[in-house]
Amino acid sequence: MRGLDEERKYAERCRVALQAMIAGARENVVVGQVTWGDRYTAERLGYYLKSLARELGDEGAGPPFFGLIGYGTDESAGEHRHQTYYLGRRHISDAIGRPPLVIDWRAPVSTSFYRASPANRFGVSTRRRFGWSEDTLTGYEDEHLDQADLAGTALGGILRAEIERPRTGPMRDIVATIQPEQDVLVRAELAESLCVQGAPGTGKTAVGLHRAAYLLYVHRARLQRNGVLVLGPNRAFLHYISAVLPTLGEVDVEQTTIEELLTGKQHPVRATDELAAARVKQDPRMAEVLRAALYHRLRPPAEAVVVPDSSYRWRVNQPEFEQLVDDARQEAATYNLGRDRVISRLVAVLQRQAEARGQNCNGSWLRKMNRAVMPAVDAVWPAVRAEDLLADLLSDHAMLAAAAGDLLSGEEQAAIAWKRPRKAKSAQWTAADAVLLDEARALLERGPSYGHVIIDEAQDLSPMQCRAIARRSEHGSITVLGDLAQGTTPWAARDWPQQLTHLGKPDSTVIALTTGYRVPAVVVEFANRLFEGLGVDVPPARSFRADGRLTVQHSDNLTTACTDAVRAALKEDGSIGVIATDDAIDQLRDALRLDGIDTIEAEGDGRVAVVPASLAKGLEYDHVIVIEPAAIIDAEPRGLNRLYVVLTRAVSRLDVLHSRPLPPQLRGSEA
Repeated sequence: MRGLDEERKYAERCRVALQAMIAGARENVVVGQVTWGDRYTAERLGYYLKSLARELGDEGAGPPFFGLIGYGTDESAGEHRHQTYYLGRRHISDAIGRPPLVIDWRAPVSTSFYRASPANRFGVSTRRRFGWSEDTLTGYEDEHLDQADLAGTALGGILRAEIERPRTGPMRDIVATIQPEQDVLVRAELAESLCVQGAPGTGKTAVGLHRAAYLLYVHRARLQRNGVLVLGPNRAFLHYISAVLPTLGEVDVEQTTIEELLTGKQHPVRATDELAAARVKQDPRMAEVLRAALYHRLRPPAEAVVVPDSSYRWRVNQPEFEQLVDDARQEAATYNLGRDRVISRLVAVLQRQAEARGQNCNGSWLRKMNRAVMPAVDAVWPAVRAEDLLADLLSDHAMLAAAAGDLLSGEEQAAIAWKRPRKAKSAQWTAADAVLLDEARALLERGPSYGHVIIDEAQDLSPMQCRAIARRSEHGSITVLGDLAQGTTPWAARDWPQQLTHLGKPDSTVIALTTGYRVPAVVVEFANRLFEGLGVDVPPARSFRADGRLTVQHSDNLTTACTDAVRAALKEDGSIGVIATDDAIDQLRDALRLDGIDTIEAEGDGRVAVVPASLAKGLEYDHVIVIEPAAIIDAEPRGLNRLYVVLTRAVSRLDVLHSRPLPPQLRGSEA
């Protein structure tokens, strides 16, 4: 195998080849613009060429490869005997018809790099991992899997250094550090829905994003047609993960939050519910209440349908009309589909009568009949908008009581009822209303379904939010990522089977990841002291990392202590996150700026971020400074779970500053 100097030359050869691929892709875009062909073909070709050029351009920097596998001579190597493959974030080739210089990490042969071990080599004799400092190849580390006495561990020095290096900026991909148990999840079949219960630092988010990239690689045509959706808990989190998929060559994945998915621009959130109202609106019983309110609008036909047509009068008698309505109600999956069937079947009856008398029932005549029967249909099956349905339900207490029946108590009805009647146009919609509007729209007509949906922090979703996601993945699969111990919303899930049922995938496979590769053991062990009070039955996290540092300090002036802690942290490498209760953030940020320390918001790019505890979930920083744990606990009903989240954001170092007594589980930790 090559020595270090030869590997560096090979890396340069790969860079040159990649730049040639980028130049060729851009040239093809120009040539493709004048390609002969029909308009549709030209449009599709242009889209493909521009996407390829954009993907290659995003990959123009960074190491061209991260690993190598060399196959031996025994039968287990199969067709790969004596072969050596370099693995990178994307395929690199220097000529058509020649073997690639670098193989995409998602290719089938790459599986051996992640899963081979001395006990099961998959035919691999040597695995090499490369160490890089930015774009410079600094060294490599070999594992001789066919030599028991020389076989290294799965977590050698280069791999450990890659996992532990500073986390400045957005989240990075983990293609160089994927562990065997993670790789099994990443390469799961498209038809399989998975639920990954991942303790802090186990890489569940990275696993989900890499699964998206893998599935697009294997099932590109299908998933580009139906789409891949990534749902995160908030904008700060989406900003943090935004760079991962582009670095893996995937730029056409929709990434949004559940709130943005449901609200859109048409019904922006302008109000906030009281907690009691939000709890009821997010309860799955509201789906039945909405259905009842919608179908209570139907009325039995009171008379026959009579339509004049020149010298004729076509007639559908009342019993036949009533039967048409009843049949449509039983058959149709949605309200609007049922209404359309009543209209079309009424017209079909009229058409049979007209044709029996020799009438020419052309398109113009059919449209005329459609307009003619509309008043009769409106009287029994009125057209409805989702906004009007919900506004009427929340404004009209009698209507709400009739629709709720025994589903909601009087107190629950009072909690969600508007104090004064409003029309849809003047309504001040809340985030929970947006979920109900989505449910109402689904009752009216079906929406599109994605090929695959990835849901992060899924334990925090309400049952009604889960139903909205289930509708969008009805004909596809899902990857559910979360940690029940980190559930912080009032409706956070306590177990996965029920949550998966709400998501429409009750038969999903549930896998627990418990080994942390991000959070050091000293931090994990400190946070795990809270575990018994979190109210869930999941395995606690454990870390393989022996590095890290924990400091717990009492101070009467937390603002000054915070500034001093940030000053000390700036002397070391990596990102810094100051996390406190939401109402303390402005004061801390102002104090840091007065001391000359530049700060950023949770979704910004920079060294020092000042982050409200409510937005900390999913983020990570090399150095975390937690301000007043007792206040974080007191700030919300599931405050202990929130504190558990906050403490586990530290990748290397954790400072805990407090003036009030620590929660009982954490006492005795002061430095």
